[in-house]
Amino acid sequence: MNAATPSPGGRIPVSIITGYLGSGKTTLLKRLLRDPALASAAVIINELGEIALDHLLVAAPAANMVTLASGCICCAVRGELADTLADLAGKRERGEIPPFDRVLIETTGLADPVPVLQTLITDPEVGPRYRLDGVVTLIDGVHGAAQLDAHREAVKQAALAERLLVTKCDLARAEAVAALEARLGAINPGARRCRVTRGEIGARELFGVALAGAGGVGLENWLRHESYAPIAAGGRDSLRRAHRGRHDDGVDAFAVHLDQPVTEAGLVTWLHLLASLRGANLLRMKGLLNVEGRPVAVHAVQTLIDEPVSLARWPDGERRSRLVFITRDMKRGAIERTLAALRFEASAGSRGAFDPQAYERFAALARNFR
Repeated sequence: MNAATPSPGGRIPVSIITGYLGSGKTTLLKRLLRDPALASAAVIINELGEIALDHLLVAAPAANMVTLASGCICCAVRGELADTLADLAGKRERGEIPPFDRVLIETTGLADPVPVLQTLITDPEVGPRYRLDGVVTLIDGVHGAAQLDAHREAVKQAALAERLLVTKCDLARAEAVAALEARLGAINPGARRCRVTRGEIGARELFGVALAGAGGVGLENWLRHESYAPIAAGGRDSLRRAHRGRHDDGVDAFAVHLDQPVTEAGLVTWLHLLASLRGANLLRMKGLLNVEGRPVAVHAVQTLIDEPVSLARWPDGERRSRLVFITRDMKRGAIERTLAALRFEASAGSRGAFDPQAYERFAALARNFR
């Protein structure tokens, strides 16, 4: 099994390709549609007419849907994304289209990726069939800095990514590209950054970036908590002074470690309080937690909580909990005050009965999220 191949028998992995207007998403997709690694993929784009497909076309099994010579299925969004995904899955299950094993979704240049993530995580028709693999964000090497200055959406697209592709590097000054990469590293230290010219990058570099099942394989590549250390050492402050007043000025990225195990009740309490009370300021959180001795991976985007994954084993000899955060207008200290909730203990023997002491402990913890 390779990095671009999903685990057999599981939900279909979905990758989101996003980036501001003119960042090169169409050029990248033209290149990917020819990649043999995506021969069994389905690609959802905004409009079929945006990409010249005539020389690749084999058949049109349905309206707004074509099958390419590579075997890839390409379709346009019709109405809600959830309807398009459900329609694709239904046709796949009925044998009306080839049995794709991966989905790529192109967003519009102005799009906030969070509603797409919400569909994958919360929609009752989509969630059981699909899972998030990762977000690939393209940044224009020529105009990317100005777009980060002017548009909150561009900053958010960068903050949510597992892969950051800096495009048009052949047209930009080398020092400008280096400065842009440093700025992206401050916004999202955990994302792998690649320079791309004319869409030339292999699919295996972009996909298969999610936590690889319950075995914990690839967890360090997914979490990348060590990438956050240089920013905490002072690099972020100098970058913030250089870019004061711009849309990434309030964005912070940091890692937190906990020496003591957390409780199962505490994890549930903390996740729900964090998402419901501070979700607007939480761009992304990933973590590996020691839950009463067991390794559990967690992931949240704003108010969306992915289902925690219990791992079969620890990835290394480290038993501390490790959490990484990307926040907007919420400092590290505000997050650290919430962490006491992870040690919350539900009262034994009070199941089904109101326990005023347990409620008071919960209310005291909740005040730390304000």
